[in-house]
Amino acid sequence: MSAAIAPRHTRHTAGLMRSIYLPRAADAVTSAMSTYGIPLLVLTTTSSAALTGIAFALEWIPRLAASGWAGTLVDRRGATAVFHLAALVRALALAAGAVLLHLHPSGLVASVTVMVLAPTTGMLTAISYIAAETAGAAAGRRADGQAHRVQAILLGIEQTATVAGPALAGVLLLAGPPPMLAVITTLSLLAALLALRTPPSPVIPTRPSKRQPGTGLLTGWRTIRSLPALGWLVTGLTLSNLATGLLQAVSPVIVVKHFGQTTTAVGLVWSAAAGATLLSVTICRFALDRLGLWPVGAACAALASLACLAAAQAPDYRSYLVLIAILMAAEGGMTVVLRTLRSRLIPPEKFGSTLSATVLILLLPFPLAGILTALTPPDALGHVITACAALQALGLFCAFARLRTDPALRT
Repeated sequence: MSAAIAPRHTRHTAGLMRSIYLPRAADAVTSAMSTYGIPLLVLTTTSSAALTGIAFALEWIPRLAASGWAGTLVDRRGATAVFHLAALVRALALAAGAVLLHLHPSGLVASVTVMVLAPTTGMLTAISYIAAETAGAAAGRRADGQAHRVQAILLGIEQTATVAGPALAGVLLLAGPPPMLAVITTLSLLAALLALRTPPSPVIPTRPSKRQPGTGLLTGWRTIRSLPALGWLVTGLTLSNLATGLLQAVSPVIVVKHFGQTTTAVGLVWSAAAGATLLSVTICRFALDRLGLWPVGAACAALASLACLAAAQAPDYRSYLVLIAILMAAEGGMTVVLRTLRSRLIPPEKFGSTLSATVLILLLPFPLAGILTALTPPDALGHVITACAALQALGLFCAFARLRTDPALRT
């Protein structure tokens, strides 16, 4: 079928597949393997729960820093160029790490290498994420009122990658750190090449001599404050992310040290969670068409709160895996609501800066979760998780109670 006679929706879907979905898929697999594989790599190399928590914090702190200015960079230089360069530099960093670990599989050099990889990959992953999200939001605005469908597909791609990423990282780690890093390097390089297919985004002209550092982030913060619905939802999800981030940080310690499982079992937890999230996103895609944003978001918030409270008291590995899967499935539904809402409300000319501010706020709990893991004795982790779960439930209840009558979530 030629482009001239193909139906309009067919040409649109094919164009999104080549220019948006495939680059995002390659980057998402790379990000998932890095996010869940690097802490496992640290635990395998150092055998230290404290260093694993520190590595988790180091992985997320640069993401916060990068999120502060990545949106401004995307607004200035365009999503395509930023996406390509971030993925390319990440591939080079991972390749260097693989070579060093091959030459020095243990000892001080190996420990320093894995601890440096955590902040490096974290920062570059944040930059590529901001660029990819900006390109995806632009595609959603061109989708003739079907922004939630585009966002659901993008989130489904991310969760599919998260199904494969942790499990693949855990299996490859059985063969050794260099093979795992070599595979992640190849995927990051593929993402850099596929990013060249993404249509160039509009570049906002600026005057560098008069632009002060942080101006883009300040613009994003002001935009969030001017959109109460977005602000309340971001606040609730930020408190929720503290509990979710803590569970991510402590999972290697709980599964390996407490339940006596292998590193592959840690990856299986998050692969199962991603599979449940993928199913949840598919269900939410149709539920949003019929019920709207608020009912779906409120139901997912209640389910996430209950699952997190129960996970803190999980008696064995199997129940822990199931509860984490339920929690992340509910988080996936809330993420679809957030993405749809921000693609509707944020002005296109301010999207990059506002997205950076939003991501920065949402990521703040993750380094804190790593620090809590490093400072908390393993026997007391359950109590800390319970406290964070209670805070999550309170935050989500307040947010969705405030949003119950907001027209932005009722449209």
